[in-house]
Amino acid sequence: MDSPGNNKPSLLERLSTMLLREPEDREQLVGLLHSAYERNLLDADALSMMEGVMQVSERQVREIMIPRAQMDVIDISELPEKFIPFVIETAHSRFPVVDGDKDNIIGILLAKDLLRYYAGEEFNVRDMLRPAVFVPEAKRLNVLLRDFRSNRNHIALVVNEYGGVSGMVTIEDVLEQIVGDIEDEYDFDDDEDNIIAEAAGRYRVKADTEIADFNAALGTEFSDEECDTVGGLVLKAAGQLPKRGDHFHIGDLMFTVLRADSRRLYSMLVEWKKSAKIL
Repeated sequence: MDSPGNNKPSLLERLSTMLLREPEDREQLVGLLHSAYERNLLDADALSMMEGVMQVSERQVREIMIPRAQMDVIDISELPEKFIPFVIETAHSRFPVVDGDKDNIIGILLAKDLLRYYAGEEFNVRDMLRPAVFVPEAKRLNVLLRDFRSNRNHIALVVNEYGGVSGMVTIEDVLEQIVGDIEDEYDFDDDEDNIIAEAAGRYRVKADTEIADFNAALGTEFSDEECDTVGGLVLKAAGQLPKRGDHFHIGDLMFTVLRADSRRLYSMLVEWKKSAKIL
């Protein structure tokens, strides 16, 4: 005779039972996933990624793009010795190249192609350019991701209904909507200080920096009664979760979002107003 313990459904049986209850709409599907998480059939990361996948199928490029004003571009008229320091400072792997203004983008320059300049080879920026890909603001992120994969592109320029460039988007921007923030070698290291001073009164600040520590480092007097962290301070000023490139004046400082995804704020560039350049 089977003991009571042998009648307990297996993990596979429990999961199958849940999945057989076919959801009738997105809300029920989300509820089903949360139920699976509560029953320990999914861990928190898996749940977060599944929700991210569903968001990608509903969101449009305009919601995650880097705004035109925040795009780091290279002008074809500049000599390599002039724009290479800018490439090193911004530390991107790809740069839109313009001829005069940001509405006239003639191609994409890969930073690695600049090695030819240092190798002493004959170097012509126009010969190095890769074709620029343009997408409309209303394009769905899941469609864009499929295009990125099939065309092996990593960056696209976003155009508005009038054909003007309104921003740019990368494959990393899309993937971060699914898996959360993707750190690279230019992001904060967990072991680094929360506040890193740069030139001309600029600071890179982690969002989870406590306001008391921020005040001590910059000599400010922000209250920590309503918010404990600098990220909370920025979220309060924004009134919603800001996107990368958004900037806010708070007191005598300007905060520009460096890294953020659809779930949280990660880091900011902080400048004193007198030395801050409005982007």
